[in-house]
Amino acid sequence: MRVDQRLIAEMIAPRARVLDVGCGDGTLIDYLFRTRACDARGIEIDMQNVTQAVAHGLPVMHGDADHDLANYPDDVFDYVVLQRTLQAVERPREVLRQMLRIGRHAIVSFPNFGHWRLRLQLLLTGRMPMTAVWNTPWYSTLNIHPCTIRDFLMLCEEEGYVIQKWLAVDEDGDRAPWRRSIRLANLFGEQALFLLSRTDRNGS
Repeated sequence: MRVDQRLIAEMIAPRARVLDVGCGDGTLIDYLFRTRACDARGIEIDMQNVTQAVAHGLPVMHGDADHDLANYPDDVFDYVVLQRTLQAVERPREVLRQMLRIGRHAIVSFPNFGHWRLRLQLLLTGRMPMTAVWNTPWYSTLNIHPCTIRDFLMLCEEEGYVIQKWLAVDEDGDRAPWRRSIRLANLFGEQALFLLSRTDRNGS
């Protein structure tokens, strides 16, 4: 499992109803089944990943965040997860709204475009940066809406979302105390995770 998937799992209560949006091959779903007895399912846009997940007996459907979340009724899930997909959707603001319509909580992980290595590469080379996370050239990347931790915090404030928990980590999962600072997290955190709820919910 990736670091962000393990940290997402830690945020999810046992036996919860979970929708994993952009679930890939279903690794997180399988883990939630086995370790937390969750009623977990997923949607995934890559048909090869869907086929692989279904072959392993996982409830994964072909679909995408931009169009298919609107088909779910209100409050049908306890958690709706978007793992490393926010930067690849066409309408990130609308996707978040749909997540918090159909779920009591939303968990979002995304690579932080404000990390110092990306800033330095852009400054020194004048070209779009490449890292282990941002690992495809600009002309073929699926990442059409890269954002920083500060960008996401501002969006949550504009939309009135309650941030119940957030953290920034390195690719190896290091969570040093200085990452409690938004400024330092935005500079040194390679990826971020947020647990959100709506303002009309108490988070219970």
